[in-house]
Amino acid sequence: MTTTIDPASSTTPRRKVPGEEGTWIFIFGDMCVFAVFFAYYLVSRGHSPELFAASQETLNRNFGAVNTVLLLVSSLLVVLAVKAMRVDRRELAQRLIVGAFACGIGFVVVKVFEYHEKIADGHTPSENEFYLLYFVLTGLHLFHLVLGLITLIVLFMLARKPELSRHQWAFFEGGTCFWHMVDLLWIVLFPLIFLVR
Repeated sequence: MTTTIDPASSTTPRRKVPGEEGTWIFIFGDMCVFAVFFAYYLVSRGHSPELFAASQETLNRNFGAVNTVLLLVSSLLVVLAVKAMRVDRRELAQRLIVGAFACGIGFVVVKVFEYHEKIADGHTPSENEFYLLYFVLTGLHLFHLVLGLITLIVLFMLARKPELSRHQWAFFEGGTCFWHMVDLLWIVLFPLIFLVR
């Protein structure tokens, strides 16, 4: 019976971090870009606290809360999928990845309703600086989430293979790390934009 390559059981030195080094460089770079946006948002809010507070009151926190739960559940499913792959339970891993993908699609659907509600109420990026940053930050995160969904599709295809090469296993781990990054960014974005006054 063929098994998925597990770095822990290999005769070569055990990896210190999951995935490939290039994946972590990309993730670190991405997070630095978001950190700059977060800092700019905080500075802008400091210059116009009343405007930002009044604009935040128009946001639907329920949408943000539902999306937070969806991403947290999806991250848990991805963690369980990696564990399932390590013990050669590919069918379980596939189902868990499908579950994570469904949560991601749910996030997109909720975000579409959220955007529709804002635009229908006349809140667009041209309204003020808060809404410009709201659409830029959440839109950039949504773009990353879509990339994450594409990554999950690739992970699903890898989970269907009878055996993974070292490179494929590293990609599988790296892909799950990217999905966790998308989750982490939202964990920062949600309170920053929706809750913090």
